[in-house]
Amino acid sequence: MSTIPSILNINYGVNEDDAHFYSSTAYFSNQLMIKYNPSTGINLIEKDFKENDGLKLRGYQLEQLDLDVMRCLVNGKGIKTNISMLCKKTGLHRKTVDKRIEALIEARLMSEPVCRFPNFFVPPNYLLTYILVQFNKLDERVINEIIIDPNIPIAIQTIHGKYNLLIFGNHTSLDDHLQWEERYREMFPDCFGSAEIIYLSPEMTINFNQQVVALSYIRGRLGEPTKIDLGRTIRQLERARARVLYNLPKRDPPRKTLEG
Repeated sequence: MSTIPSILNINYGVNEDDAHFYSSTAYFSNQLMIKYNPSTGINLIEKDFKENDGLKLRGYQLEQLDLDVMRCLVNGKGIKTNISMLCKKTGLHRKTVDKRIEALIEARLMSEPVCRFPNFFVPPNYLLTYILVQFNKLDERVINEIIIDPNIPIAIQTIHGKYNLLIFGNHTSLDDHLQWEERYREMFPDCFGSAEIIYLSPEMTINFNQQVVALSYIRGRLGEPTKIDLGRTIRQLERARARVLYNLPKRDPPRKTLEG
């Protein structure tokens, strides 16, 4: 974070006083996850499609056949592991690869292959909300409602100040989110307390490969060197973020750079 102001100043001429980013860090345990279903957004897309007699996403006019295919893909139907490619890449026998995959899935270290939306937590053109909520009574009624709620792909129980639940939400607009919040207050008038809400526009999202991040971490724990140039990746993200924030034109990086 400390290098961003100087990078924006040197590469794009942005005054350093205008290039500071304020951030806070919070840690949430995957062991306390009560819901993890990034594909739940397909339910929202189908709902909007029916209510509006059609739906256009990123300039593409959806048809019912598109929805049928999308639902199959996000649920993993029609997608299978390419065993032949894995054998070629690893040099292992087919039966060995099969057993390894079965063991990883059984241990819940991996899941069956599925398709994901381009922005992992949210469908295209939808608003992503990051909500820390205080439930005075986080009982079974609340948890069951969260599990079946199509607007919530991910929910994690936590202790963060006065808040005890982290929710990622998907909504078509700010008004849609406010109606969703009011519905919860009506359903759980004595349970639903205060909330801290951050709205994130899909247009401001920097995409990353979640598999690369996770595998790099695992390799690091095993003491294996990664083949990813993290310094270059960070610089690319910084340039992309600057272009979005300041509406700057694309610029090719200098040929000679100092490696951090």
